[in-house]
Amino acid sequence: MSRAEQPSRRTVLAAAVAAAVAGGSAPAAAAAEAADTAAAGSAPARTVDHRSWTTYADWRAGTAKGTRAVAGPRPGVAVAAPLGTVDYTDPHTEVTATWEYATWTSPVQKLAVPSTEVIASWNAGTPAGTWLQVELKGTYSDGTDTPWYVMGRWASGDQDIKRTSVDDQSDGRSTVWTDTFAIDDASTGLRLASCRLRLTLYRRPGTRLTPTVWRLGVMGSDVPDRFTVPASVPGLAQELTVPRYSQEIHRGQYPEYDSGGEAWCSPTSSQMIIEYWGGRLTAEQLAWVDPSYADPQVCHAARYTYDHQYGGCGNWPFNAAYAATFEDLQGVVTRLRSLTDLETLIAAGIPAITSQSFLEKELTGAGYGTSGHLMTVIGFTAEGDVIANDPFSADDAAVRRVYRRREFENIWLRTKRYNASGKVASGTGGVCYLYFPARPTAHQCKALTAVGVPV
Repeated sequence: MSRAEQPSRRTVLAAAVAAAVAGGSAPAAAAAEAADTAAAGSAPARTVDHRSWTTYADWRAGTAKGTRAVAGPRPGVAVAAPLGTVDYTDPHTEVTATWEYATWTSPVQKLAVPSTEVIASWNAGTPAGTWLQVELKGTYSDGTDTPWYVMGRWASGDQDIKRTSVDDQSDGRSTVWTDTFAIDDASTGLRLASCRLRLTLYRRPGTRLTPTVWRLGVMGSDVPDRFTVPASVPGLAQELTVPRYSQEIHRGQYPEYDSGGEAWCSPTSSQMIIEYWGGRLTAEQLAWVDPSYADPQVCHAARYTYDHQYGGCGNWPFNAAYAATFEDLQGVVTRLRSLTDLETLIAAGIPAITSQSFLEKELTGAGYGTSGHLMTVIGFTAEGDVIANDPFSADDAAVRRVYRRREFENIWLRTKRYNASGKVASGTGGVCYLYFPARPTAHQCKALTAVGVPV
């Protein structure tokens, strides 16, 4: 369960409810839940806005300094004429190296949903001797600006730099928690009204190789704080044939990548869907894995999604970027609104990786509780219950699970909950990773567009 809670990801309660929880007032907590339920009965407001840059026209529209737009079947942005050189000291190796660099900055994107949280994601290729940095700068609803925040320093390999998030980024009004920009106190009404992203592409001096970014996305959201979510009506009975991998058979493996087991839910889930779409690793790519280990591709996924600052494999955009290193795949991080959105995707043949946290008693049949866990939704039963490949299983054969619809949608879509100590903690509000073909079918495009992901 590699995605642990992070403090201050959102303001989780109004002051009255927070005081009631602190004093152990069950009636007040019940009243809060009743208010959530009542609100659920009204027409839902739009809560998520996802924008992506993927076309040649998109890349031409940005501000290029030393970069160029690349045409072709997979348009992107790459280094053209570097602006100069810069020294970078890798905080995880303490090695200083000199790099040529160039930048591309997106146009300002007005958020259709003034947001409390923003997550960037990207798909790129980084040949040996190259890497990239993604930054975000926004304008608050009061007209003031954030600083440039680093959302990730990334390479598909790990020989040149150690891919990393950056801690201790805050201006006193917003903070970056690993991979998520968050307003510190959403109860004040402050929101992020617009933002832009900046890519800095690095390469070793003298080489003609370049990082190339094919997809860049930003997802802003303002999901209401709630313990419970509206119940959806079942609308699909379908199951996709997705490979099954257990994270638990890797317990204790590779301490340098967080030792397998509970820590590897995210890369294990990612590998399941990558292989569903036909992504395969070669014997040469897997040669570094101890040959006595089963499912070596899961070990590989853990190594190449590992965030050396976070100290784990649960960095959401790093997983999406890893998936897109496989030929003909794209990956995004977004939020969905309901199980109906998941049904829309499954009907188009697109499984999803969902992020949730729950007490053991809240998800019948799971047999565990978690402060953060990823699993793969692969379908729905005739009764509307969720069919999931849950990597927190004793072995590969036990991975397929069926979870009650109402329980699953609540633990996944809510934004606040009680933890094992009885204190209020955060939920993810419907976060998921979606991996899909670089050239999706018309049916897949329609489904992705319907759930708010531009293709």
